[in-house]
Amino acid sequence: MNGDLKYKCLILDHDDTAVNSTAEIHYPAHLEVLKILRPDTQPISLDEWFLKNFNPGIMEYLTEELKFTEQEIQIEYEIWREFTSKKIPHFYPGFIDALREYRTKGGIVAVVSHSEKDIIERDYRSGSRDYEFLPDIIYGWDYDERKRKPSPFPVQRILKACHLKPSEALIVDDLKPGVVMARVSGVAVVAAGWGHCIAEIREYMKKHCLTYFEKVEDFHHFILTITPH
Repeated sequence: MNGDLKYKCLILDHDDTAVNSTAEIHYPAHLEVLKILRPDTQPISLDEWFLKNFNPGIMEYLTEELKFTEQEIQIEYEIWREFTSKKIPHFYPGFIDALREYRTKGGIVAVVSHSEKDIIERDYRSGSRDYEFLPDIIYGWDYDERKRKPSPFPVQRILKACHLKPSEALIVDDLKPGVVMARVSGVAVVAAGWGHCIAEIREYMKKHCLTYFEKVEDFHHFILTITPH
């Protein structure tokens, strides 16, 4: 039976949805930041770092809990940027293959992430060097909180650019900001559960997402779902 893709556009998170970047890059960068700026502070664990990403969010954690000044935030950014520039994280096995097949069926691939656009592009070029694969649209980190996730701004821009209704897109994320962005933009959201398995995060995502994927293979199958004519 012929049909169209049920979801014509994927709006993907990047870190820990597409690439294993927290364990490989972001957390080690944070340890270096603490060593320099808060040498007497006991570092939180990797799981605790995931939880800070989940709630209240990294900027809130840095400014409200660690009490970083604007100058310290700039130093933190420079250290983080050095780490992200020097090391390329690994894509989860099968992820780019899933996107490649989805695109051959006519799907649009977009990214909305707290990573910077040039870093996201570099990761995709490196991770798909045999058949260079780049997303069609990328919205990365923006210092204007009105324009970055969980604001609906990037989703609204993507829908407008692609001439799509909210029901024709699907957000894929591993953390709460993606869920909040989905709710305020009227777009369905599914959970990428293959990057970490922390009970508090898992239960929240299972409760608030359309479905929760523990394996990339299950996500791959789901995005190829068609609507029969």
